[in-house]
Amino acid sequence: MNPYLEKLQPYPFEKLANLKAGCNPPEELEHISLSIGEPRHPSPEIALNALRDNLDLCNRYPLTRGSPELRQAIAGWLQRRFGLADDSIDADSQVIPVNGTREALFAFAQSVIDKRPDALVMMPNPFYQIYEGAALLSGAEPFFYSTLKSNRYLPDFDAIDNDTWKRCQLVYICTPGNPAGAVMPESQLVELIEKSLKYDFVIASDECYSEIYFDEPAPPPGLLQAAFNSGNRAFTNCVVFHSLSKRSNLPGMRSGFVAGDQNIIQSFLLYRTYHGCAMAPASQLASIAAWNDEAHVKHNRDLYREKFDAVLDILAPVSDAQKPDAGFYIWLNTPVADTDFAQQLYIQQNVTVLPGSYLSRNFNGINPGSDHVRMALVASVDECIDAANRIKQFIHTLN
Repeated sequence: MNPYLEKLQPYPFEKLANLKAGCNPPEELEHISLSIGEPRHPSPEIALNALRDNLDLCNRYPLTRGSPELRQAIAGWLQRRFGLADDSIDADSQVIPVNGTREALFAFAQSVIDKRPDALVMMPNPFYQIYEGAALLSGAEPFFYSTLKSNRYLPDFDAIDNDTWKRCQLVYICTPGNPAGAVMPESQLVELIEKSLKYDFVIASDECYSEIYFDEPAPPPGLLQAAFNSGNRAFTNCVVFHSLSKRSNLPGMRSGFVAGDQNIIQSFLLYRTYHGCAMAPASQLASIAAWNDEAHVKHNRDLYREKFDAVLDILAPVSDAQKPDAGFYIWLNTPVADTDFAQQLYIQQNVTVLPGSYLSRNFNGINPGSDHVRMALVASVDECIDAANRIKQFIHTLN
């Protein structure tokens, strides 16, 4: 067996299941889950219709690189969304459709890490567990940079020393962030790009929450946008990961893309050709429909705004919960240990949230997820309001 498998830690939801094992919540209260970031808004009919209408294409093998029409739809969306010049993204050499960003974020490390003994992969802390698993199974050492409340939950790249940067081969960033929803400003993205050119590492920007934001005229900037605006028109060392899961409420369709530096993208395409992970033809056509439509995405944002406004108003008297820059999570400070908070909330109110320490690692003497819980506002408006009232009542009992 691969010895690196022994380094993998239990997934957060496995830990959560163990935390809840043997607990008996009140039967008269219907369970409300705020733990998993699975969108529950309706999927757009424009994509579902395309999926239904093309199921007969299942008798064909798809190409790993995807159809020219899908790659062009993705390139067009990137250019429109991030204010890039027409034809600044080459659909043939700078775009690869993927079966959801989760598998791509994992496989990417296997493609770019050269397995030197000192290979280092940087990632945020708290983080999406896939980053750590990808680093470990590529033979690299994970390095965690904490995103703390004192720094508005943004990375502090200046705190990382030169020797660490020299070892770095890959940096995962997540903007808007999971779980705090912090958006890295374009200036910080430019600074990171400059470091990547100086120290020769790749930036993998997980931007799957980029289309859930609250200031309609000011969408979150992206890595390719920062590169383009700073004169890096080839997007050297820059690769972005986008998905229809959150943007379009299509998590079960497993559709996303990777785009950026042509040399890196073409090497990743070679890897994927052997990996065997082409997107189904019907899913490709449904994806084209989704990437070419913004009306359903704006409606999606409106639903999240309504939920955040209602929930935060309820929680205001008992917590310092704030609306994030983007995303659909509330990163709530807890008055007791996060695991105790989550367990007792479940026992007393039949509401499930995720302890923040399960999303983090102890590094440099701290666990930045401790004394936080992540609440995913993915349920209906009424369910979110019900959950917020139960959480408010529970916090009152703690006080």
